[in-house]
Amino acid sequence: MPNENKQCGHYQKLCAVLEKNENYQKFKVYAEHILALSNNSLEKTIAIAVALCLVCAVLVSLAAVALKPLQINNKELDMKKNILDVAGLLEEGRDIDAAFAEKIEAKIVDLETGDYVESINAADYDQRKAAKDPAQSVAIPKDKDIAHIRIKAKYAKVFLVKEAGAIKSIILPINGYGLWSTLYGFLSVDADGQTVQSINFYDQAETPGLGGEVVNPNWRALWKGKKIYAESDQPSLEKGLITEADIGEPALSLIKGVVDNSKPGSQYQVDGLAGATLTSTGVTNLIRYWTSKEGFAPYLSKVRTVKGAKS
Repeated sequence: MPNENKQCGHYQKLCAVLEKNENYQKFKVYAEHILALSNNSLEKTIAIAVALCLVCAVLVSLAAVALKPLQINNKELDMKKNILDVAGLLEEGRDIDAAFAEKIEAKIVDLETGDYVESINAADYDQRKAAKDPAQSVAIPKDKDIAHIRIKAKYAKVFLVKEAGAIKSIILPINGYGLWSTLYGFLSVDADGQTVQSINFYDQAETPGLGGEVVNPNWRALWKGKKIYAESDQPSLEKGLITEADIGEPALSLIKGVVDNSKPGSQYQVDGLAGATLTSTGVTNLIRYWTSKEGFAPYLSKVRTVKGAKS
């Protein structure tokens, strides 16, 4: 009851202020004039339509402002869900925030040096937004921009999966152009920085049933255990999809057809997406780019042979 009385008091004060306002009085006079007009009046029709538009615009604006915190929270929750998924830690019914806080630590990496950047708060850092800020990004030379993204952030947010205080795996953000869209996802690699655990694309607009199969769990499962960097010189096997890779260079690629695991070099190959050659090429290029010296190679080189190292 006290709250109701307080609200009534505020309403009465607001009404008193409005009654003293000259513009409000003019509005009241005009509103009475409009309401007195015939329903067939053009002036009344236009006035009512404008009033409805204004009311709807105000309601939509209020809804957008009121729902923004919820939208931001849902976006963060979905991102954590995708990270847990690619880490193999997503459990049905488990609290996502709790699972993320318990198992995963976000770190900022300087892509040029491969070192951690402790001066930036990882929780607040938005890599996609940073890539659009000239002060936080760099242009990629055309001859090195095989992922067709043109600009990259100077720093990247990586996610470390911890177990008993040691790094179990590393989750890298990746992106690159496919056929119709820029694909955004995560690549999960073992603490050796060489062996793939999983891949997940959380934002893409490729053709459903073709390039859109990048989200198919069966296709994603083919990546587990694949190797990123060539341990011997790898010749080209399929023009357009695989290029030669020298020792220590990125070699992981999608090929046309199905991988023959009995053949040498199959550890660097993943089945291409049937009927989606350009999307397959795009995935190959973005993997090659982000595991190259332009991407995470400087960082992974520091952890590749330190499996289980303390962060």
